[in-house]
Amino acid sequence: MDLLKKLIPILEWLPNYKKSQLRGDVVAGITVAIVLIPQGIAYALIAGLPPIYGLYAALMPQLMYAVFGTSRQVAIGPVAMDSLIVATGVSTLALTGSESYIVIAILLALVVGTIQFLMGIFRLGFIVNFLSRPVITGFTSAVALIIGLNQFRNLFGVEFVQSDQIHVLLEDILFRLKYFKTNTTIIGLIACAIIIIFRRINRKIPNALIVVILGIVSIRFFGTELSDVAIVKDIPSGLPKFSMPVIDVALIRELMPIAATLVMVGYLETISIGKTLEAKQDEYRVRPNQELVALGLSNMVGSLFQSYPSASSFSRSAINAESGGTTGVSAIVSAILVVFTLLFLTPVFYHLPKTILSAIIIVAVFNLINVKEARRLWKANNLDFWLLLATFLATIFFGIEYGILIGVVLSLIVLIFRTSRPYVVELGKVPNSDFYRNKSRFKEVILDDEILVFRFDAQLFYANSNYFRDKLDEMTEEKGKALKLIVLDAESINRVDSTGIEMLKERIVYFNKHNIQFYFAGVKGPVRDAFFRGGLLDVVSLDHFFMRANGAVNFYKTGDNQNQKKYAQYIHQAYK
Repeated sequence: MDLLKKLIPILEWLPNYKKSQLRGDVVAGITVAIVLIPQGIAYALIAGLPPIYGLYAALMPQLMYAVFGTSRQVAIGPVAMDSLIVATGVSTLALTGSESYIVIAILLALVVGTIQFLMGIFRLGFIVNFLSRPVITGFTSAVALIIGLNQFRNLFGVEFVQSDQIHVLLEDILFRLKYFKTNTTIIGLIACAIIIIFRRINRKIPNALIVVILGIVSIRFFGTELSDVAIVKDIPSGLPKFSMPVIDVALIRELMPIAATLVMVGYLETISIGKTLEAKQDEYRVRPNQELVALGLSNMVGSLFQSYPSASSFSRSAINAESGGTTGVSAIVSAILVVFTLLFLTPVFYHLPKTILSAIIIVAVFNLINVKEARRLWKANNLDFWLLLATFLATIFFGIEYGILIGVVLSLIVLIFRTSRPYVVELGKVPNSDFYRNKSRFKEVILDDEILVFRFDAQLFYANSNYFRDKLDEMTEEKGKALKLIVLDAESINRVDSTGIEMLKERIVYFNKHNIQFYFAGVKGPVRDAFFRGGLLDVVSLDHFFMRANGAVNFYKTGDNQNQKKYAQYIHQAYK
């Protein structure tokens, strides 16, 4: 039963559901639906799809996540970033809005879901860890800017070119801006102002719903004066029909790059939101690999009911939590309201101005441009700041696919750089104590010309073994000919490979030839086992392993240390 609860998390919380939770979940579900319905229509337009497909994406994916997701407050459905990625990828294969375009977008959801599901089953969620926070922030900010600029076409009523490259967008916007439509622009800017004002007064106010209602009322009663304002028009009624996406192997191959991007972005969005909400309560824990399974099933099953790729929404998840949502019941309530809208309310949106939808999108996504984080990193960590900036610039100038790819590559380069050049420091003895500390931080420590005690703060493996050797040689040269003993404080070394061991053996032999002894202190059990299996005892005595650096130095100076005898005896027994 425990295994079943892990595979289907709803079985864990639903049997323990309390009546006291129902009110909060219902209120949260209604509140999220009020935001989700206009957003779904708007985000479908970003994806280059008819508005109804935004509501389809808000239905089955949401229900599937409520059953299989480990976060009880994350809101799944259409999102701006994924919608733009869909538009970027699918528009190269079919004419935007055409029947083939819709078929490809739905197939893309199946491909994305399958990849996510398989990654979750095979526990591959760790792969996304190679995208560092600065990369995510830079990528998110860039995509938000691209999405916002792409919506200027509806905000101003001008057919600007759609692109994921900012220089292409800006060039076209500046060239065509003089053709803006006055009524469309006024309505859009007023909608932006209303949303911003209400957000500052209280974020719980359903500002999107308010401007949608005002827009519909304006066109409905003043349509003759506003005849040049583009409206949504007919949205079909009825629930999505079950149908299997057309499987085309050649097309799937072409979709793989965009699908991989959506997998990465969708999972990053979900796990980052889920972890943020998790930290605010102690009722549940988010399990990354199960989140991949839940996302995969959401997209796979969603594609069977005409949904394009969906993911978690920052804004709707926050609204869900703030409105009192504590379980997946709130998602079920939202889905019920979407069903009601699809069955009965789609004609209401006939007179909805597209500029209103653009206003909703622009205000929402521009809040994702994280200037505050960039400023913080500039002060706290220059390397992370440049990583953020490089990802941001790569995304806005080269496009979303190349942006995420460059971000991953840069993350790996930084990871390799940091692991290949870890912190190495000489230690000195703290006066009147048995402790050894960093000589650069503790100026009062005592240093001995005959003895070098140093610490290496990383695993010792092929990528940093040469760096270890170079730093050790530098420190021994600084000591000069007086040096008689080297002590490696290995407390910070948690892993060692064959390359690291062979380098140590070579150095120990070298130092022994020059009458310099080599001791080890604070070696962890698994690392010590690796040393012994690698043949380190061929060049160093088992008695040269010490519990602490102070014991090693005392043994060298006096040749007698009771603690060392006990520790050496213990190592002998463990080794045998």
